[in-house]
Amino acid sequence: MQFKHPEILWALFFLLIPIIVHLFQLRRFKKTPFTNVAMLQKVISESRKSNRLKKWLLLLSRLLVLACLVIAFAQPFFAKNSALQEKETVIYLDDSFSMQAKKDGFTLLEEAVQDLVKSIPDESSFSLFTNTKTYKDIELKSIQNKLLTLDYGSKQLTYNEISLKAKTLFSNSSATQKNLILISDFQEQLGKPSRDSIQDILIHLVDLKPDNTNNISIDSLFLSNTKKDQIELNIVVSGISEDESIPISIFNESELIAKAAVDYNPGQKTTIPISLSKNEAIKGRVSITDDGLNYDNNFYFNIDKKDKIKVLAISEPDANFLGRIFTEEEFDLQNFELKNLNYSEIDSKNLVILNGLSEIPTSLQTVLNAFHQKGGSVVIIPSTQTNINTYNILLTSLLGLKLTAKNEQEQKITAIAFDHPLFENVFEKRVSNFDYPQVKSYWEINSNNAKILSLANGAPFLIGGNNVYLFTAALDEKNSNFKNAPLIVPTFYNIGVNSLKSPELYTIIGENTTIEVAKKIEKDRVLKITKPGIEFIPLQQSFSNKVSLTFTDNPEAAGIYSLMNASDTLKNLSFNFPRGESVLRYQTIADFKASTVQNSIPQVFEKLAKDNSITQYWKWFIIFALVFALVEVLIQKFLA
Repeated sequence: MQFKHPEILWALFFLLIPIIVHLFQLRRFKKTPFTNVAMLQKVISESRKSNRLKKWLLLLSRLLVLACLVIAFAQPFFAKNSALQEKETVIYLDDSFSMQAKKDGFTLLEEAVQDLVKSIPDESSFSLFTNTKTYKDIELKSIQNKLLTLDYGSKQLTYNEISLKAKTLFSNSSATQKNLILISDFQEQLGKPSRDSIQDILIHLVDLKPDNTNNISIDSLFLSNTKKDQIELNIVVSGISEDESIPISIFNESELIAKAAVDYNPGQKTTIPISLSKNEAIKGRVSITDDGLNYDNNFYFNIDKKDKIKVLAISEPDANFLGRIFTEEEFDLQNFELKNLNYSEIDSKNLVILNGLSEIPTSLQTVLNAFHQKGGSVVIIPSTQTNINTYNILLTSLLGLKLTAKNEQEQKITAIAFDHPLFENVFEKRVSNFDYPQVKSYWEINSNNAKILSLANGAPFLIGGNNVYLFTAALDEKNSNFKNAPLIVPTFYNIGVNSLKSPELYTIIGENTTIEVAKKIEKDRVLKITKPGIEFIPLQQSFSNKVSLTFTDNPEAAGIYSLMNASDTLKNLSFNFPRGESVLRYQTIADFKASTVQNSIPQVFEKLAKDNSITQYWKWFIIFALVFALVEVLIQKFLA
């Protein structure tokens, strides 16, 4: 037993005074003689014994009354040692998307917030933090409304990050008891705790689990089978159970443009292709409905109208064949002779074709190298009278190869690398017997680059890599009939199409992503990202012919945003949340080695209240004092 005012107990020593007085009290008795005293002597003896007993009982009852009063004023109580320590409480509340899972009809986050509001004592001080917000040394009434309106976020702290954050919210005092309450569903991506994660802190886990751990989500999108008039949008869906079919809808803004059903796939992920118009600008949204998490039921993408591909041909022989391939509908073709070329034109192009130049000046080599480093594509078609030295300088820097010698032996072009990206979706089947074009002479090379087209003797006719393509033979009519062969159209057309990379369908929020926009902006002007109710300026760097945008934590909300240059919309950008939390897999709680593990927040606070409870006994001693006072009265009245 412990006392709130133990100094009052010194008053118990004053109880010795009545005891001493009682023990040393001397009374003189007056003697009265009688003739026959035998009977009186017996009466006197019995009376003295009765009075002595009564006095001892009265003394005892009075002493007990006084003792109980003294002890009551000292306020006795019983408590564990920890109950007398000053307490510090830090609460981590997981507000990540996985907390959208439901239990008993409510999401885990909704249930957690309601339980916190009901369980935290009104006047107690505590600190609380989520994955993005921090509230230090506050009372419940100051953040109650913020908790009730707390929204879900894409960021998920790891266990070790939670530990480090919690340490900053505790004081450095060693005299306080530190309680850390972690409220989460403890997904696998929370990570394992390190061995020295948290010391001298009592960890209390509140392990919240949903009723259903199955969740269907739109995992990703990608394009394939791009044709002249159509593109194929592939939608990857995960989490579909066996014997289950999920309807899926594709919207262009608010207009429904396609609908399909997704069935179970034993590989856990199902891919469904949807055909869309190639030349239509689409602000797209793919949508499904399921009973799991909500955040991954929508996926945003955008397909802008493709800009014309800018092609520059630097030619000595006739280049009319390029005009028949690079039509005005899709390409912006310019053709110059070398002597009339303005080198500044190169920087703004997507593809540069060196068509039959006898030599490549050093100044042009320098410009082409810089153009290629910025992502431009280059096609090199040699001449029959090529200056091999000037060519080799450029080829060494671009492809790491050299022209070695001219071979005058006539050869047919007989082999096609059907699996090469340049010929993807060009041929319905692999053709082995067609009208082979031929060359009368070609340049031999020392290269291990992949062959795209090959001659009958195995020598390469067209090789490519890293946006650079080299024909080993001149294409003028005196040396080859390749210009008249059907194969020339898909070859040059796909080189041109691939020179302008299609913009990404979407960007994942939180990933370090760089997007380049082919736009020259005025000095001191910046590009903005806007959406109704949202506007921010991304990290950006301006170049002579483009602007490079970098995204990390912005934006915070998924959706389709507009990239604005003042009041002009340059393009649309789609942002989606990462899908890491869509798979509901959970940690083994035993790995965390916590002080307590509970399944609800009220249980934790009840446990803490019990451990910190103090049982008061002063009222009992007041009652005992009254009882002993009553005993004294009874003794006075009934004991003769």
